[in-house]
Amino acid sequence: MAHGVPPQRRCRLIVELQLPDYPPLTTLRPPCPLAPKMAPVKLLLDLLPVFVFFGAVRVAKYWPDATLAMVTGWLGALGGSADEQLDLAALIVGSLCGIAASAIQILVMRVRKMPIKPPVWVGAVLIVVFGGLTVWLHNAWFIKWKPSILYWIFALMLLGGRWIWKRNLLGALLSEEFALPPQIWDRLMYAWVGFFVLVGAANVLVAYSWSTDAWLNFKTFGLPGSTLLFSIVSSLYMSRYLTPDRADETVLAPTPAKPHGDA
Repeated sequence: MAHGVPPQRRCRLIVELQLPDYPPLTTLRPPCPLAPKMAPVKLLLDLLPVFVFFGAVRVAKYWPDATLAMVTGWLGALGGSADEQLDLAALIVGSLCGIAASAIQILVMRVRKMPIKPPVWVGAVLIVVFGGLTVWLHNAWFIKWKPSILYWIFALMLLGGRWIWKRNLLGALLSEEFALPPQIWDRLMYAWVGFFVLVGAANVLVAYSWSTDAWLNFKTFGLPGSTLLFSIVSSLYMSRYLTPDRADETVLAPTPAKPHGDA
């Protein structure tokens, strides 16, 4: 039924991505005058914890002697080889900065009375918990597991909604924007469940198989990039089932939850 949607209407599709490691991100397919006025500010706030964490780790590793002296002065001696100590010290610095950035993010959004979506809260709680455990226990694996835990939480939320409450949370989230047949919502929901499970597993695989620097790049760019690609594919799939009278409206890409602001 949606195959008759005129191309000039499809070009106005707005894809709102809720990336677990990147925050809600609005991507426009021109010509599209529908971008919200607050989008630049919101985008900057959403990206704040992600790039603060990334930048803090990079800066910490750029000055290894100062980083080790500072962290060991605060927290005591770190175990492992010299390279392992530097990696851990840099991740501790990144975790502390990420926690601070998440707090600033939420504070500014509250002051500006901007809506704070659940993925932002989930991301903030996880960076506090897992980043705090990395700092407290001197263990880098807590912060490295955090993206996987976040993705798997989203998968469990979708499955729990469908199996326990008999609701498709993806459809409930996006049904105000447009209507799709129930079987299409179910296909999209299970597709996103599978995607979240796979990328969570990929994060663990990279964390254990590659260096900390490689994992950091994968976390900051690879995970969000794959989510962006999957969101666009999902949006194109949904557009096939739009009725012509609704195709001119704002359409949200079916990223069910986030990530977030995440660090």
